[in-house]
Order: sequence, then structure tokens, then C-alpha cells
Amino acid sequence: MKPILTVDNLQTHFFTDSGIVRSVDGVSFQVNEGETVGIVGESGSGKSVTALSIMRLLPSRVGKIVEGSVKFQDIEMSKLKEKEVRKIRGNDIAMIFQEPMTSLNPSYTIGNQIGEAVRLHLKLNRKQAEKRSVELLQQVGIPRAQEIVHEYPHRLSGGMRQRVMIAMALACNPKLLIADEPTTALDVTIQAQILDLIQQLKKTSNTSIIIITHDLGVVSEICERVIVMYAGRIVEEGDVRSIFESPSHPYTSGLIESLPSLDESVEWLETIQGNVPIPSQMPTGCKFAPRCKFVMERCKQEEPELIDIGMGRKSRCFLEGKRKNV
Repeated sequence: MKPILTVDNLQTHFFTDSGIVRSVDGVSFQVNEGETVGIVGESGSGKSVTALSIMRLLPSRVGKIVEGSVKFQDIEMSKLKEKEVRKIRGNDIAMIFQEPMTSLNPSYTIGNQIGEAVRLHLKLNRKQAEKRSVELLQQVGIPRAQEIVHEYPHRLSGGMRQRVMIAMALACNPKLLIADEPTTALDVTIQAQILDLIQQLKKTSNTSIIIITHDLGVVSEICERVIVMYAGRIVEEGDVRSIFESPSHPYTSGLIESLPSLDESVEWLETIQGNVPIPSQMPTGCKFAPRCKFVMERCKQEEPELIDIGMGRKSRCFLEGKRKNV
């Protein structure tokens, strides 16, 4: 398969009064044409900053890609001028943000907000843009689309607003869609509908999709491959089935063990002790060592490399290195 997105050694830093924060620290991965890839991890692991770096949406005064490469097809995104990025963003690459109420402008109607991208990239007039907006709302399953285009965001439910965000993302038939926590704060029924909508998009248009989430249930349902991030780095990568059946990194194991099971009744769910380290106060050695139940003395001094463990899988753990050398 041909890669549509190639991220190589991406390093994104935030420059604050208290020092440099390395939010994304040497991340490399690929997304192939027509593939759905999940990026998972706890809050603070660097998932969303990775997405914002790809989209070139970092706050310019404090956030910056200091090293690395982001290639969309054969275009080096990190070297483009802002005007050139705008031609790609929203057209070839689109993003669904995790909180639609703060992403939608409360002062403009739904039709105006969808129509803006359509007029900009597809060069349609106002009447054509409104017609396209209605078609998009119908495509994402919104009833009364003809009336909804004239409504304001606060008049819609959370699920409806999320569908509007998806409609905006689909406006120009993007080749790559990045969905940042697309089901957060939605009830279970609406979550299922949104995930089904994203799957239908992939089937009908062969769009490549990156799903950013902390919910492994979402990943298991719609992704082919998963990237596990911790403290700004990738700690494990591979196809969804093999990682769920035999996780290599202790962090991945902890995430999977914390999932509730329908097959057994337990009084308490497993948890990973401690918290993700503060980016400005990273521990020496393996970043997961302070929370790892398999920690060795070496882990506290050295940071393991992300190594290839076969079958298209990678892991950042000294335990896995020992297994390979046996």
C-alpha cells in the first residue's frame, strides 16, 4: 500500500515561561491510502498535539515544530507557507475537533459555516454552496437539513453538532481525515452512530482516517492499525488484532486490562498507578518506568529505543529486547 501521510522524527515544542515543553518527542509513523489508524493514550500523551502539528494549527506564539518531517503524499507540510497550507487544509486534509460547541462559531448559521469551506475550495457561489451544505447534512444523517442550514449551533444537540463537524470535514472530499476524540461527551447510542458514519465514509470514498482517542473500544471497532503514545513518544505500534491479543509494552497491557469485559463480572477494574508525567518534568530513562510493574534498574537510567519486533509491530521496552535476544 502507498503511504498518504509520512511523519518522520516529529518534534513539537512549546516555549513557556517555565521552560521548553517537549509535547511530541521524535514521533514517526505512516498512514496508507484507505487505511484507518488509531492513536491512543491518556491525556497528556501528545496525541492531539501530533494532529495539530500535522495540520499546522499550533498556536504560533508558543508552539513550534523544531525538527522532523510531515509529508502529505509528496508535499512537505512543515516547509509550506501559511497560504499554501490553507489550500491543503480543509480540502485534501480535514479535521474533526473533539468539542464541536467550541469549534463552531455561535454567531454564524450552520449553512454559513459549512458553505465557507465549500466556497473557498470549490469556488461555488452562495446559492451553490447552500445546496452543497444541505447535501452534506443529509449525507451525515441530519433530518430537516433544509431548515438546519439556517439554524445556529446552540439550537442543536451534541450529537447533531458533531455531525455538522463531520459534514464540514467532508465538504471537499478530503483524502485524509483526522478525527480528534470524535465521540467524547456523546452518549453510547450517538457514539455508535458517529463511528458508523466514519466507517461509511471510508467505504464510499476510500478516505484515509486517523482516529485520536483514549477509548480502546473505539479503536477495536473501526481501526486496522494502532499507535500507542505515552509522554510524547510512540511506545507500541502494530495491527489492532495482534496488539489486543498480545500487547508488548506494559503501558499497552495496562490500557487493555482496564477495559471492562462482558464475559466476566468483576468488582474492580484494573488501573495503571500514577499519572502521565508533566512534559517539563520528565523522568530519566524510560518515561513509563515510575508506573511500570516490571521496572528494572536499567529502565531508570536508559530510555529504550522503538524496535521492530516482527510482523509489522514495534515496541519501546527493554523486556521486548530481552525476548528478541533469547
